[in-house]
Amino acid sequence: MKTDTSSKILEKLVEIKKEEGNPPPLLEFYRELLQIQSEVQNRIGIPESVLSHEAIRKRLKKGLPLLGFDELALDWALVRDVFVKVIAAFARYPQLFGQTPERLRKPEAGRLLTRKAVKAWLTGKELPSTILDGVSENLIQAIIQATLQPFLASYAQALIGSVKQESWRRGYCPICGGSPDLAFLEKEHGARWLLCSRCDSEWLFQRLQCPYCGTQEQSALAFFTDDKEQYRLYVCERCKCYLKAIDLRKSESEILLPLERFYTLDLDSQAKEYGYSPCQKSPARL
Repeated sequence: MKTDTSSKILEKLVEIKKEEGNPPPLLEFYRELLQIQSEVQNRIGIPESVLSHEAIRKRLKKGLPLLGFDELALDWALVRDVFVKVIAAFARYPQLFGQTPERLRKPEAGRLLTRKAVKAWLTGKELPSTILDGVSENLIQAIIQATLQPFLASYAQALIGSVKQESWRRGYCPICGGSPDLAFLEKEHGARWLLCSRCDSEWLFQRLQCPYCGTQEQSALAFFTDDKEQYRLYVCERCKCYLKAIDLRKSESEILLPLERFYTLDLDSQAKEYGYSPCQKSPARL
């Protein structure tokens, strides 16, 4: 996520809190989490790419994302400090995420986020038992993702300009290999773009193709929309996955895409009622 977008979202959330007094817990949680992530991203800035132009060209040609574990030059002391802060944010909202295990709420919990754990998460492999012990896998996956988001987003800002959008068009992120969790139709031509669930990179994708299973069978693809036709719910009958989207051509005000993940939770509920699931492909590996 770009830092200016983060600032705008934080300003918006502060306005909501002033107007409503007690905003929904999920938005208040997101405000706290975004504050942590924004401070980290401002601190680390935009890193220099360790890949040459030729290495970038070859990886993209082979359909490989540009950012693997070996390219992540992380300040591990900072990563573990962020991990502890993120855990604390999750722990303040047990009504949303359940009770956070005691061992995660201790200051020394940062040492659980080892290089092995980060590499496993980034490549879609099984997490080490040391970090999973007594913790819901969904919870720890969410905490790791929230911890690494500002680091991945910083690299994404540095690398996304190297991606030729017309040449990529794959169902996973060209930067970190993550899956999309939101889409948008651009204002000018209505082309469909995907938003990475991990680093917030945006990339161009086909209108008539499922990004999760890859099918282009029109009989298997459909979408539902609201009365104003601003929001869409793309569904696939082949893999039973869904993807939320917003049509920017129908919007009269500025849209802050990461915030739309929370504004469209009713679409998630509708999709699940229809029998569809939010899907995650295994990250593309180097």
